[in-house]
Amino acid sequence: MEVRTRYAPSPTGFMHVGNLRTALYEYLVAKSQGGKFVLRIEDTDRERLVEGAEEVIYKTLEQVGLSHDEGPDVGGAYGPYVQSQRKGLYLPYAEQLVREGKAYYCFCTKERLESLKSEDGFAGYDRHCRDLPAEEVRSLLDAGTPYVIRQKIPLTGSTTFTDAVFGEITIENKEIEDQILIKADGFPTYNFANVIDDHLMHITHVVRGCEYLTSTPKYNLLYEAFGWEIPTYVHLPLIMGKNDDGTVSKLSKRHGSVSFEGLAEEGYLSEAIVNYVALLGWSPSDNREVLSLEEITEDFDIARISKSPAVFDYDKLTWFNGEYIKAMDAETFLAHAAPYYWEVFGEQEKPAPVLQSILQARISRFKDIPGLLGFFKELPDYPAEYFVNKKSKTTLENSPQMLQAAIGALEGLDDWTLTGIHQCMMGLAEQLGVKNGTLLWPVRIAASGTLVTPGGAMEILTLLGREEALRRLRAGLEKC
Repeated sequence: MEVRTRYAPSPTGFMHVGNLRTALYEYLVAKSQGGKFVLRIEDTDRERLVEGAEEVIYKTLEQVGLSHDEGPDVGGAYGPYVQSQRKGLYLPYAEQLVREGKAYYCFCTKERLESLKSEDGFAGYDRHCRDLPAEEVRSLLDAGTPYVIRQKIPLTGSTTFTDAVFGEITIENKEIEDQILIKADGFPTYNFANVIDDHLMHITHVVRGCEYLTSTPKYNLLYEAFGWEIPTYVHLPLIMGKNDDGTVSKLSKRHGSVSFEGLAEEGYLSEAIVNYVALLGWSPSDNREVLSLEEITEDFDIARISKSPAVFDYDKLTWFNGEYIKAMDAETFLAHAAPYYWEVFGEQEKPAPVLQSILQARISRFKDIPGLLGFFKELPDYPAEYFVNKKSKTTLENSPQMLQAAIGALEGLDDWTLTGIHQCMMGLAEQLGVKNGTLLWPVRIAASGTLVTPGGAMEILTLLGREEALRRLRAGLEKC
């Protein structure tokens, strides 16, 4: 039998990290077994719909490389793939359950349901309409009384199911509420539409967060009521975030960005995000951490999904991002870095290979580039003490001498390239009989005005250009 999974998001805003992981694991479960990955938009909760959110879903899936085989935008044999366009399908199934005594019409008003709430705000339905006489039900329907259709949950016994990750789970039926199947507006509830659509679309594996474990008996009781085959359930561990005090709690905005869009805006690459999110609850068969989506798919196995909560570590994600940046070829690196170069240099053309050589191994996010290169835009004010460096054997006495010699040599240099400057400075150090660091430390300080820089003196001089480089070296000479 072909494995078929579905990602069924509601267009209610951004894509949370947890939703992204669910989509990723749905994709991996299907593709690792040669199956189909289906996209279905669940928009039955009309009050929570957010304009433009559906486009966010398509865009995000495209950005992270999760190509769906069927969906609203690509079609398929089991469409339509938007629940609001399937509205007419659900009521007949609910009415079938009513006729068979497995569901019932509930006429309770919003006010009555509010009155059932306990002091802590919990409102458990008291099954007031469950056993209304047939004549009364018919009379209320004929009068046009608003209603919902509720599922009849057994009042005794328990429901047991097996989850691929958590094993056998048993829930007492008395703990399960008579859930609503069809709402007063005629739309199905999320749970009911899920079951109907999953059956009609031949979904074999349902992947979702473990917070839905206790809801699964409701699904299974519906499958059993219709006599349908129950899918394989794959419940995923919680994603937690680190608190300031070292404890963990469910990932939320107080921990940092929790959406794909937010992480992308912070400078994280989609490939790095996917790689890291894949490891939130799943482990590869070997010790590798940096894996492409193709490699993850090849190695994916449901059996290696963990029951334990996964902690979202932003420092670890940053490390992953840096690894992906380091592995880029020159063209790709430049494409990502170019907008940030413009922030620093404007329309001035700078040698891209030199910038790449000082940045690629150092940065973890491209958005860090303007901060690292800020001294190119404006020379910081710096103290004369910066010229003193024990390791390079520079002092306030010899630094002026080094700068004076460097200025003299550079003023006569025709080849203002990295190669030309390198040859000039190495030759000068040899001529002066000093170590390279003794010459280059004061040159770098004067050129950058900061103790820590990406790249050394010669790269900085190259990028500054002749006029600005010499201006800064002369200013440094006056300062020390």
